[in-house]
Amino acid sequence: MLVQERSTPKSPKTQIRTLPTLHSHRFSESKSLDFSTWLSDNVYRVVTILLLIVTVAALFFLRNVGDSAALLCFQSQTAALEKIQFPKVDWNSIASISASSYMYPEFRSEQWIVVSVSNYPSDSLQKLVKMKGWQVLAIGNSLTPADWALKGAIYLSLEDQSKLGFRVVEFLPYDSFVRKTVGYLFAIQHGAKKIFDVDDRGEVIDGDLGKHFDVELVGEGARQEIILQYSHENPNRTVVNPYIHFGQRSVWPRGLPLENVGEIAHEEFYTEIFGGKQFIQQGISNGLPDVDSVFYFTRKSGLEAFDIRFDERAPKVALPQGMMVPINSFNTLYHTSAFWALMLPVSISTMASDILRGYWGQRLLWEIGGYVVVYPPTVHRYDKIEAYPFSEERDLHVNVGRLVKFLNSWRSSKHRLFEKILELSFVMAEEGFWTEKDVKFTAAWLQDLIAVGYQQPRLMSLELDRPRATIGHGDRKEFVPQKLPSIHLGVEETGTVNYEIGNLIRWRKFFGNVVLIMFCNGPVERTALEWRLLYGRIFKTVIILSETKNSDLVVEEGRLDHAYKYLPKVFDTYSGAEGFLFLQDDTILNYWNLLQADKSKLWITDKVPKSWTTVSVESSDWFTKQSNMVKKIVSMMPVHFQVSHKQSVARENSLTICSSEVFYIPRRFVADFLDLHGLVGDLEIHHKVAIPLFFTAMDSVQNFDPVLSTMNYREKPPATNSSTIYSAHVPAVHPWNVSSEQDFIKLVRIMAEGDPLLAELV
Repeated sequence: MLVQERSTPKSPKTQIRTLPTLHSHRFSESKSLDFSTWLSDNVYRVVTILLLIVTVAALFFLRNVGDSAALLCFQSQTAALEKIQFPKVDWNSIASISASSYMYPEFRSEQWIVVSVSNYPSDSLQKLVKMKGWQVLAIGNSLTPADWALKGAIYLSLEDQSKLGFRVVEFLPYDSFVRKTVGYLFAIQHGAKKIFDVDDRGEVIDGDLGKHFDVELVGEGARQEIILQYSHENPNRTVVNPYIHFGQRSVWPRGLPLENVGEIAHEEFYTEIFGGKQFIQQGISNGLPDVDSVFYFTRKSGLEAFDIRFDERAPKVALPQGMMVPINSFNTLYHTSAFWALMLPVSISTMASDILRGYWGQRLLWEIGGYVVVYPPTVHRYDKIEAYPFSEERDLHVNVGRLVKFLNSWRSSKHRLFEKILELSFVMAEEGFWTEKDVKFTAAWLQDLIAVGYQQPRLMSLELDRPRATIGHGDRKEFVPQKLPSIHLGVEETGTVNYEIGNLIRWRKFFGNVVLIMFCNGPVERTALEWRLLYGRIFKTVIILSETKNSDLVVEEGRLDHAYKYLPKVFDTYSGAEGFLFLQDDTILNYWNLLQADKSKLWITDKVPKSWTTVSVESSDWFTKQSNMVKKIVSMMPVHFQVSHKQSVARENSLTICSSEVFYIPRRFVADFLDLHGLVGDLEIHHKVAIPLFFTAMDSVQNFDPVLSTMNYREKPPATNSSTIYSAHVPAVHPWNVSSEQDFIKLVRIMAEGDPLLAELV
């Protein structure tokens, strides 16, 4: 789907020891075996052996005395070897690299188009060459035809690239578009002031970049104008989908965290900013916009090529500090102040390289007072119907949300931009966003920039660390995006908002500030992303717990029998959430049937007999132990908790147990939950006992919302999932097993009865 091709030591030889030759004269007549005689003949040997034993014992003792220190020393050295080394760079002694004598040494141009080529020149590329005032630079790789040539373009083959003397060359893969990094340096070395990063299927609309982008930021040709800007009113909003602003609410860009895909409402209002520092300018692409494989696979109706159009008349829009947007390598203009941000990482999937570069660059751009602006359609990209599997961008989906949060929290005390850049690359390697190879690559890239004559920009004070200005009524600027015909789940969306989109908006509006906490009993490596894709469209965010932690998939470790003990951490992290819904993965939530519920009340399955039960304490030792802990907690409860709980207790020697597959806690009860959690302390009270105890203490069962009372519930799961268990007309269904992608596909198909938009997800 994307334009570019993202594409044992030997064992030691066995040592054979030569055995000594045995000579006949070595054997002599045996002597008498009388012990006294033997001892007198060998007394000196006995003494020698005894001294040797004592010496070895003493050495062994002394060695053991120092074992702890020695072990610590060894561990320290091992840790030092494993620890990522921060590159040492002498910024003041970097020798310049002059233009190669045989590669256009005298040629200079201020405006460059850099493109990676793996095939013969495309029609789009041939049109790019004809654009006035722009020099096309084509970068080859191992897949490029040997006789590649295009009149008007400068072409750098692998051999040409190796002769330029750039440090970065040794880090670059042979068959990847990330070799464009060499092209950026070549362009800067030959006078570049603007670099248009594009692919070879992008055709500039009307053949004029100046008509769409702000090619000039200073001087006579500059547009001295005020630019619309996303509002910074909500500090927790750190990433946006720019396609909504340009009329396509059901389309999202590659690199947008999947949990943000469901955010389709347009802006309530914007603010404004003076133009002049939009050093990175991201264009929108008509035809095939930059979308991820999830969109590409789920929005296809047959083999028809995409031809998605955006609003050409929508105003360009800027991003304030603290808010980010996906940036690609298909249609982006870089000004000289942001040339350092062109570096394409090499240690991650090429499907993620330009996206991580974009987020990394945006964060550093704030350090020099710059910002990103997104522009209306600037190019038309043609869909060649060349898809790629979801697995190739899996690392992108699991890391990008965490990366955005990390970048917003990152701070540096360094005093020069290049030092901050290297420090951020180092810390990102420590956090696992890329590897040490990219730390070394960053050092090489920065040194090469200096070597070709690039001057690093000066630092500016970071606005993030200053109090945000209050947005007054007069500062609010309105713009309502058009609702253009779109492709949504393989069905053309016409007019304004169709029925399915209307439902999605209602569900999102209802649950948009509710956090879903999901406990996965099944293998998270097969289901975590799928659950986020299913429920992330509806809820504020999806937190996944499992018995085994998986940092790559952002899965937190937690024991099911004590799952309630993890909830306070979630409450604290999402302090602005309206409520929290807990769900086990063996229970399916039909969210469309929950809209009548009261989000200010507690929801639980107290009216589902097989889920909420009362047992005799004497029926088992386990019940007795749990009951004793409950009594201890109740005895410590403040009066309001204790009275409420005792009103719900059926009889004194009974214990209330709730399977607790699904329940909801509104914000107003969070403080009570935390107080009760504090009373538990180190007691090993089970989740199935603690939850009904907490709920009955927090409020009377008569006040619980009965929304879950009609759920389909069976105690014992069938051998296989059956459509006879599932119903789209109930709030939830239990049990249902999802342990693989195939199970998830079957589930989504059957849930489509209630949410038709799911029909084309599979």
